[in-house]
Parts: sequence; structure tokens; C-alpha cells
Amino acid sequence: MSDTHNAAPDPGQLTFAQRALYVAGGLLLAAAGAKPRPNPILNVVALAAGGYLAWRGAEGSCPVKASLTGNPQTASLEGPGAA
Repeated sequence: MSDTHNAAPDPGQLTFAQRALYVAGGLLLAAAGAKPRPNPILNVVALAAGGYLAWRGAEGSCPVKASLTGNPQTASLEGPGAA
């Protein structure tokens, strides 16, 4: 029996566990941003970041993960002619 919940075929796709962490972390961050604080800008930033994380988790893809775990040839620090 294969475990299809943890397979991530595309570099930008999140596994089931990652999706759960994104949603839970995003909701916690948004909840923390919903509490009144002396600096309302921090509330807005926390709400926006939490909402974004939860949305990415629900959608199942993340462009940041895709750019970090994409093709190893493009992520190399060496130039194109390096051996």
C-alpha cells in the first residue's frame, strides 16, 4: 500500500503534513494578529502573513518552496560553466 498523502511530485507542492502545518501555523499567526496591540501595523502584518500561510496550506502549493527546492542546476551557486 503506497502512502499518497506524503508524496510531493512537484517542487512547489506541499505534502499532507506540510499543508497541515501551514494551515495551523497561519491560523495561529492570524489569531495572534487579531489581538489588540499598541502597534496596529504589527496586527495587520500578522493577519496578512497568517492568512497567506493558511491559504497556501489549503491550496497545497507554495512558490517559496518551489524556488528553494526547484531544479538543483538552477539553485547552484556556481556559474553555468563550472565543472
